[in-house]
Amino acid sequence: MVEAKSEVRRNASTFFRTARPLPSLVTVLMLGYVAWVVLWPQSIPYQSLGPLGSFTQYLIDHHHTLLHNGFWLAWLIHVGESLYAMVLCRSKGITDSRTQLLWFLQTFLLGIASLSILIAYRPKHQKRT
Repeated sequence: MVEAKSEVRRNASTFFRTARPLPSLVTVLMLGYVAWVVLWPQSIPYQSLGPLGSFTQYLIDHHHTLLHNGFWLAWLIHVGESLYAMVLCRSKGITDSRTQLLWFLQTFLLGIASLSILIAYRPKHQKRT
């Protein structure tokens, strides 16, 4: 009986799931493209990108400040989500430092695609005897 309780506690303290591939891919591609647009706009082959290239060129020409501020705001939001993931880890009994680091990094890189898994996680509560 003691082993079963410690096993449940160990599993709850090391709970980690990777984010789903499609939302993760969308997040990485979007952040990567916006980073490219904001940080290296001169290297973008606008004509080769079709309508996306024309739209991107328009945004750079007319709304560069908005793009720049939006890019840094997105990263700031990811930092906030990562810190919130640490709060959730503690409140849900995920105490293993390596697991907490994995949640922090995954949420920093993938945002809500990762955080939603942690929010939905419902650890099994142990009965106290």
